[in-house]
Amino acid sequence: MLDYPLLAALAAVIRTGSFERAARQLHVTPSAVSQRVKLLEERLGTVLVVRGQPCTGTAAGQRLCQHVEQVALLESELRGALPGLSPADGPVTLRIAVNADSLATWFVAAMAEVPGCLFDLVLDDQDHSAEWLRKGEVLAAVTASAAPVPGCNSHPLGALRYRATASPDYLRRHFPDGVTAESLATAPCLTFNRKDRLQAHWLRLVLGDHEPVPTPPTHWLPSTHAFVDGALAGLGWGMNPDPLVADHLAAGRLVELVPGRPLDVPLHWQQSRIAGTALAELSRAVLRSGRQALHPIVESMGSPPAA
Repeated sequence: MLDYPLLAALAAVIRTGSFERAARQLHVTPSAVSQRVKLLEERLGTVLVVRGQPCTGTAAGQRLCQHVEQVALLESELRGALPGLSPADGPVTLRIAVNADSLATWFVAAMAEVPGCLFDLVLDDQDHSAEWLRKGEVLAAVTASAAPVPGCNSHPLGALRYRATASPDYLRRHFPDGVTAESLATAPCLTFNRKDRLQAHWLRLVLGDHEPVPTPPTHWLPSTHAFVDGALAGLGWGMNPDPLVADHLAAGRLVELVPGRPLDVPLHWQQSRIAGTALAELSRAVLRSGRQALHPIVESMGSPPAA
């Protein structure tokens, strides 16, 4: 039988990234946490934590951490059916992968509908968030992938609409003769991080297959709201979520590079099939909030084209 106090210590170290923070979470000393993890490693005959800054879990450690979180979900559901059971030590924590633009536009509203839970959000690009599910490091994810990850269910949410926007002054300076492949190759753009391909997808969309996709100079801005601010300040053009720029476009503070050519990115909600009541409630809230805030997914839309 697995020793759950030892597993709780292991999960706390992996999720917080340090023995000290794990000790504060569990209300014990760092030495006690270290002893519990060491004892668990000795019993299982394998290393579970890579000590460092931060501490990370080995493949075996991550698998055990996932198991602890799934057991916590199942126990929370059981307590609802059997109130005579001893109360839980605290609220269930749901670890979810979500892209930054969904978090900045509609996902928080879904979180607020499940007040009895704590959230541990992992931010990653929608094209990569499903990998967290494959590795067993999250219980659910907002992802661009419609194909279910093994052991998960996949539900369409809708499409997050992006618009290529910039300030009117920026447009006059960099596109005096209109938006062309030549001008797009030299006009600075905004890029969230190395995984961000939205600008390249939009360039392919507007230029078509007959034109090579340019690689414009870029500012790296790893913040959804900084993207909007950067466009307003005239730093560059970027793909901004429609909900965040609609008012700026209406007021003329921002303009579209090519009016009427948005990029729709289909999003899906994938969740582990081992779903306790808390995760089921969150899934209902996510589907409701997503479908209210996002555009319908057109059958032929698919994923954005490869750059």
